[in-house]
Amino acid sequence: MSEQAANKGGLEGVVVADVTTSLVDGVNGKLIYSGYDIEDLAANALFEEVVFLLWHVRLPNAQELEELRAKIASEASVPPQIIDMLKALPKDANPMAVLRTAVSALAHYDPDSENLTDKAVAQEKAARLTGQITTISAAWDRLRKGEEPIAPKAEYNLAQNFVYMLSGEEPDKTAVDAVNAYLVLLAEHGMNASTFCSRVVTATGSDMHSAVVGAIATLKGPSHGGANAEAMRMFLEIGEVENVEPWFKTNIKEGNRRIMGIGHRVYKATDPRAAILRDRSKALAESSGNSKWFEIADKLAELARADEYFIERKLYPNVDYYSAIMLYTLKLDVDMFVPLFAMSRIAGWSANIIDQMAGRLIRPKANYIGPKDLKWEPADQR
Repeated sequence: MSEQAANKGGLEGVVVADVTTSLVDGVNGKLIYSGYDIEDLAANALFEEVVFLLWHVRLPNAQELEELRAKIASEASVPPQIIDMLKALPKDANPMAVLRTAVSALAHYDPDSENLTDKAVAQEKAARLTGQITTISAAWDRLRKGEEPIAPKAEYNLAQNFVYMLSGEEPDKTAVDAVNAYLVLLAEHGMNASTFCSRVVTATGSDMHSAVVGAIATLKGPSHGGANAEAMRMFLEIGEVENVEPWFKTNIKEGNRRIMGIGHRVYKATDPRAAILRDRSKALAESSGNSKWFEIADKLAELARADEYFIERKLYPNVDYYSAIMLYTLKLDVDMFVPLFAMSRIAGWSANIIDQMAGRLIRPKANYIGPKDLKWEPADQR
């Protein structure tokens, strides 16, 4: 790595791997999963189809899809010891910290946790973790509210099971379709921070559970997975549609606040996922009879589109912006947004982990800029 690249910070522009999982074209606002445009997948694919696609670089046939759906659902249950551990945690614990702890503990109950080289075994572990992360997320949301967890159903797909395990009721199709679309849209996105972390851990020869724990810890940060929760807190602060313009004037035009969910490190055009989620959010708002949050978000985005600052810097709504509205309209607590992100991104993490297995240790150089040639002095002479 050159000093020039290092000085840019954040490894920007540095290629660290060849991948088949996704292409992020930030200039033209395109996202491709293993050859398929995200718009096509979001309109048609089950999340399980995307999982298979990222693992195998092709879509499954009907039999393969059913086998993977059944495997994820049938192995989504977690050991009772994990549920007991969750019950012992403080009820106000951060849901991502809870998920991080629970996934780490799952390794002790997985018979293949220390099999580090067999890719077929790795796919089995990945299927288990895909279902178990969903079960843990739903279980924690119920436990902290004083309710007992609900076991997943073997006949449901992952989106259906999540909605069912949250409420205990027959999953509503509108809610399931919205969750499935979200899972598809967030499943993979280039060499993002959490994916890179999962590959670094895997490259040391460590196990899949450790790599996923590292990815969860990375996703927990507000500059990565936590951004949609911050966007929703901003909408809640605005409160009403008539408050959008004065809020924008006070906080953005005259203040130094950011609009959470607008702007992206990679996209210099519209994030294609945001456009899809806007349509989903609008439809969900209309079907639920609760359009206030969509109207607030759309009004704020309209003000940003007309503002010279945002135009010059090519700042557009990203995936976090409208996903916040959609998830909140589904009555999901704001602090549960990021676990849902992890439920989706396990698809991309696991694909990258499997690809990285037996790969070379990731060991970049650092550009030292500290002092040199200092001489040691005893403590009493410093």
